[in-house]
Amino acid sequence: MRVAFYAPMKPPDHPVPSGDRRVAELLVAALQHAGHPVELASSFQSYESRGDGARQIAIMEAGRAEAARLAADLAARPPALRPALWFTYHVYYKSPDWLGPAVARNLGIPYVIAEPSYSPKRAAGAFAAPFAAAKAAIAGADALFCPTRVDMAALAPIAAASRLHYLPPFLDPAPYVAASANRGEIRAALAAEHRIDPGKVWLVAVGMMRKRDKLESYRRLAAALHRLPRGAWRLLIAGDGKARGEVRAAFASFGTDVTMLGALGPEPLARLYAAGDICVWPAAGEAYGMALLEAQAAGLPVIAGSVGGVPDVVKDGETGLLAAAGDAADFAAKLGGLLDDADRRERFGAAARRFVTGERNLDVAAARLDGVLRALRP
Repeated sequence: MRVAFYAPMKPPDHPVPSGDRRVAELLVAALQHAGHPVELASSFQSYESRGDGARQIAIMEAGRAEAARLAADLAARPPALRPALWFTYHVYYKSPDWLGPAVARNLGIPYVIAEPSYSPKRAAGAFAAPFAAAKAAIAGADALFCPTRVDMAALAPIAAASRLHYLPPFLDPAPYVAASANRGEIRAALAAEHRIDPGKVWLVAVGMMRKRDKLESYRRLAAALHRLPRGAWRLLIAGDGKARGEVRAAFASFGTDVTMLGALGPEPLARLYAAGDICVWPAAGEAYGMALLEAQAAGLPVIAGSVGGVPDVVKDGETGLLAAAGDAADFAAKLGGLLDDADRRERFGAAARRFVTGERNLDVAAARLDGVLRALRP
């Protein structure tokens, strides 16, 4: 069926890379892989992060106007060219969907949300209006695809179990598997380029350098590394952003034990994972962490904070180890144990690759999506 796809926070064609854009791209790919033609319905962004009431009203009014325009334009098409389903990605109190419910209702087509989030504590206060809009969209959706069990539990008060569908994070593992097949060559090249001792254990951290949660993750990582002996490891960081200065400051005392690579595109990032030994990320405020899934696809074991949906991405004790949230000592202890155990790293890494290639690939996600969407046909 023809699908109208919409991402109110950040559309898949947005020029600034992020985990949100990455997931939007993957959802489009999975829908297409299942045989559903996809069109980007609108690039209208409803995201408002500061609780600015005037700005929220302006976004609401602009959204309603955009919905009216879209409904009229789509209704004027020949029936074969109209969307048969509306699919919105990532609806929550900071990015409500002002378009999908109205357009779907006007066209008489199913309305679906992937990654809906419901936080009752936002029902009052600066985000009350967008919260109400997000809640109404979620409550009225024909199907809800949830990436984590935490999300499914949170939605239970406003959504019947029959409308909740578990769609855990997924990706196309092929680029990461291909890179890992050339690990030796890639590692040697990176060692020469950045003057890194290939005999050390290479830790890999990947994350945007933004204020709040991302910066907190970097700071927690630095705090954990301060608890470990120096000399056996080297940290390679991929990422950039407005908080790069604060991130550099957090690791300044480590000197050449830390190498900052800046923002990397998909291919260089796959090569970095392939060359590494352990992916490390404290995951402060993390929804689930696509970088953790990418690292595992390349065969890296993961040490991460047990936060939010991270347990849906990392199998504790099988593909990596999860430390207590915000506990630098626990994170350091788990990382230290893996630093000293090459055989365990290898076992975890092999299991991580099997996990992603077998359970979290595009084929599996496409089949899950397709089964639900076909059942929604009139």
